[in-house]
Amino acid sequence: MIPFIPPAGLSSGVFQTILGSQMTGDTTIEDRRVHKIPLGGKNLLLCLELPAKSEKQPLVVMIHGMGGCSESAYMRRIATRLGKRGLGVFMVNQRGSGPGMGLSNSLWNGGSSGDLACVVEYLTHVFPARPVLLIGFSLSGNILLKYLGEGRAIPSTVHAALSVNPPVDLKAAALAISSGRWSRTFNRYYMGLINRQVRAIRQCFPDAFVPQGEPSTIYDFDVAYTARVGGFRNVDDYYEKCSAAHLLDRIVVPTTVLCSRNDPFVPFDIFQSLKMSLCVVGEFPEGGGHMGYIANKKLPTGDRRWMDYFVCEWVADACRIEEGAPGGAALASAEPGAK
Repeated sequence: MIPFIPPAGLSSGVFQTILGSQMTGDTTIEDRRVHKIPLGGKNLLLCLELPAKSEKQPLVVMIHGMGGCSESAYMRRIATRLGKRGLGVFMVNQRGSGPGMGLSNSLWNGGSSGDLACVVEYLTHVFPARPVLLIGFSLSGNILLKYLGEGRAIPSTVHAALSVNPPVDLKAAALAISSGRWSRTFNRYYMGLINRQVRAIRQCFPDAFVPQGEPSTIYDFDVAYTARVGGFRNVDDYYEKCSAAHLLDRIVVPTTVLCSRNDPFVPFDIFQSLKMSLCVVGEFPEGGGHMGYIANKKLPTGDRRWMDYFVCEWVADACRIEEGAPGGAALASAEPGAK
């Protein structure tokens, strides 16, 4: 694995975060199959499948971050790269996100592990023999870790998991993004996306609860909407019950956590004080920001997007490691050629 090295003068976590989100690159992707997963009541989760070259190939499940969806640039780029290696990719839209707007009367939150459980259960029914690799980005990275560590039965088809820049302490992350020198820039961006999702709920579900006005920060939104709709006593109850930090020592599925030490939203000292299971491996580059990771030179993937490169190499490594496990023949066959 090639280590992450930022360009000279562009090592700041804030700059890396902004560059990573604004430099979209080539997001061309092949046609995908639509799946609608029932969540109870009239709520549905819309997912898009990039079919594998063979039905025996593993299925990589990708779950976007806050304000994103299956059509986010990094989701489309990475899915295309994995698809070219022959793998199947299942791109999840969280409640009320992207193409899934209007299919749920509420938005997802950092504790929506029950929805992820519905996705995995659906996959075990539709693809019963397919090995599954789970990848969660940003807020969905926290959800993935919560899902793995909260004691529920994990299907044997789930072979490994990758959590990218997860805000495992939701309160610390919300306060970090909602205050400080760059808070106005980041909150304008994220709240613009989230308030758009809220407006879609108001239009499609007139009786659904939506906050008065439009909160201007993530923390204010969690106070006004997330905690109330999620059934929590208050925002602190939400942060405490849904943060994955206290669950990492309970994870039994091979799991990798990738997070830069200068992520402006996820204070690194949180990870330094955590107790993690022997099944959890941490990868903590010195730089990269929040899902930025723009490298100083081109990588084997053909550009400077180190996060894309890391995810693809992690998938390849997971395939090799599981070669002797049930379904290992399929996993081994997905191994790419020379790096």
